[in-house]
Amino acid sequence: MTKKRVLSGMRPTGRLHLGHYFGALKNYVAIQDTHECFFMVADWHALTSDYADTSNIRENVIDMVIDWLSVGIDPKKAVIFRQSEVPQHSELFLILSMITPLGWLQRCPTYKEQLKEIQNKDLNNYGFLGYPVLMASDILLYKANEVPVGEDQLAHLEFSREITRRFNNFYGDVLVEPQALLTKTARVPGLDKRKMSKSYGNSILLAETDEDIAKKVKTMYTDPLRIKATDPGHPDGCVVFAFHEIFNKDAQTRKQECINGCVGCVKCKKELTEMICEFSRPILKKRQELANDKKYVEDILKEGSLKAEQVASQTMKEIREAVKL
Repeated sequence: MTKKRVLSGMRPTGRLHLGHYFGALKNYVAIQDTHECFFMVADWHALTSDYADTSNIRENVIDMVIDWLSVGIDPKKAVIFRQSEVPQHSELFLILSMITPLGWLQRCPTYKEQLKEIQNKDLNNYGFLGYPVLMASDILLYKANEVPVGEDQLAHLEFSREITRRFNNFYGDVLVEPQALLTKTARVPGLDKRKMSKSYGNSILLAETDEDIAKKVKTMYTDPLRIKATDPGHPDGCVVFAFHEIFNKDAQTRKQECINGCVGCVKCKKELTEMICEFSRPILKKRQELANDKKYVEDILKEGSLKAEQVASQTMKEIREAVKL
């Protein structure tokens, strides 16, 4: 039975945090045994918002791939490649930009959200507005049958599907309409209750020391109505309990203990700290080993990029013929 092909990627903005793991990487590790996987380091996507200072992009690429490898992504099972090493991405991006209505881009929910949330960068540039077209190019270039997404990301994938239909309507059935590979993901809040994001400075990295994890857990937002440990708690609005739901196998018992005032926030945070540390220690150990052999990581990217370009060049050949270029 032929495996279905999957394309997914991440922007290299530095080391990854727990939100990246439970939102995507955990699933990457699982599907590399069931699908033909292409995992992309989206360094051109990084330029859409970090164009003013590119000094850290190369280092961020290596850091991110080290994190991927540290959690179990296997270059023998999946193609790990750097987007900018496959020039066909930019060629297809240019062609698809010609047929993309501006209205489609302007109504993109992520575009509006990030313009509002990220105040320290000027995002009023063509690249940022047009990033969904580049994202579609990434997927369509490999004729990916499925794209792993959570339910909150279906709108983003639908953009790629709409572009596929529009292209095929103009030029014939060349591109494959990608389907959603719906994945169960845990929403990991940041230390301040907002979405965990490096941009917000509220994250816990995938591989942190016990000491750093303890410091960050202590700063977590807790129930302001709870003065004493014996006061009834409100776990449904508590960041600490949100993490217990991810790391604590007996989270529902903890929920009742909190509601009944049987456990205080200090103890709750202390126990959570140990759970996160236990999860993080083997990842940190693996990361430290890989950080001492960056040539190995570079070689993985070079080999993966060559494999990716072989597929991409064949697709672009078909696209050029269809568009009559």
